[in-house]
Amino acid sequence: MRNTTKITAAVLATGALTLGLTACGSDKADTKAKASDPLVVAATPVPHAEILNYIKKNLAKKEGLKLEVKEFTDYVTPNNATEDGSVDANYFQTTPYLEDFNKKNGTHLKSVATVHLEPLGLYSQKAKKLDGIKKGGTVALPNDADNESRALRFLAANDLITLKKGSESTATPQDVAKNPKDLQFKEVEAAQTPRSLKDVDAAVINGNYAIGADLNPAKDALALESTKNNEYNNVLAIKDGNQDDPRVKKLAKLLTSPEVKKFIEDKYKGSVLPSF
Repeated sequence: MRNTTKITAAVLATGALTLGLTACGSDKADTKAKASDPLVVAATPVPHAEILNYIKKNLAKKEGLKLEVKEFTDYVTPNNATEDGSVDANYFQTTPYLEDFNKKNGTHLKSVATVHLEPLGLYSQKAKKLDGIKKGGTVALPNDADNESRALRFLAANDLITLKKGSESTATPQDVAKNPKDLQFKEVEAAQTPRSLKDVDAAVINGNYAIGADLNPAKDALALESTKNNEYNNVLAIKDGNQDDPRVKKLAKLLTSPEVKKFIEDKYKGSVLPSF
């Protein structure tokens, strides 16, 4: 019995060691295979997908990066796809939006690179100047919490409204303390704000959606968000735990390269601003 026990223990130990070595070898193989796979990145069309496609065409091959760009037109699907692994990363959102999304949805998304700013703008097909917005007019706002509070702070910064003290970071239309023009607010999905222009007196539109609707923020906006001390830079985001993915590191490096900075400046001419 004693000898049998010793032999059995030795066999089990050898088996465990073999399994351990096999598992380690498998992990290394998986890591190597993943590093050579395409990096799939979700992005909204303008300017995010345009910037990524510039990298794909001009910079990625030299860096040894295979890049696949998937376009989305909303702010929810790309984050859900990143969380469930349908895509490897996304590039479309600001840090405050990402943090708010994590809090409300229990997701685990992290920023790994700060790339650019798209100034928020106020647009109108009925008024040519800010003071031309009529009394009692309707202003369309993005309906997600982060962009709506940002839009209201923007209107307050341009003296159209005053917000209740302490409400700024989470402001909704109910937090408007003073409204000299008696403006009415229409909450719509951020992607639909450009389309709402024909139905409202003015609309607060995110820069990427303005550009996608052939609006030029630098020329067409009645007022444009200042870039000074602005927290709303757009970031490359991944699911927490994937920070060390070599493909992600390569893309983060390329997104903040001198070549991409020049591309943004030349193509968007102030409508999109590099943040690095």
